[in-house]
Amino acid sequence: MDFDGTEPMERVRAIDTEVTHVWMIRTFLKHADEAEEDDDLRAIVRDLYDFILAVGPLDEVEDPAVYLKMAKKKLSRIRRATELYEEIQPEVSGHTNFVMAARSLRAAVDRIIAIVQAR
Repeated sequence: MDFDGTEPMERVRAIDTEVTHVWMIRTFLKHADEAEEDDDLRAIVRDLYDFILAVGPLDEVEDPAVYLKMAKKKLSRIRRATELYEEIQPEVSGHTNFVMAARSLRAAVDRIIAIVQAR
């Protein structure tokens, strides 16, 4: 879907939908036994949470422009976390859950990037 010309609050809602996916991936990784021993995995969990916390919950959005500005500001961090997870995931675990988490995270983050960068 092309988000160019979409109303700001619709873009916020679309990002929030993707954030729900990021939240679930973060929760999975946070509670995985592998996270106890892997500094990179814990950093990824923190960076995903940082993005989620920065944009905040949808029901607290008063100004879509402020939300979109914060999402744009935090894009590089969530992008880097995604790239790092994709890089280390095979070493962390080849289990289907970890593979699918990488694919799901990539899909959600790509969508967030497209929404934030739409004009």
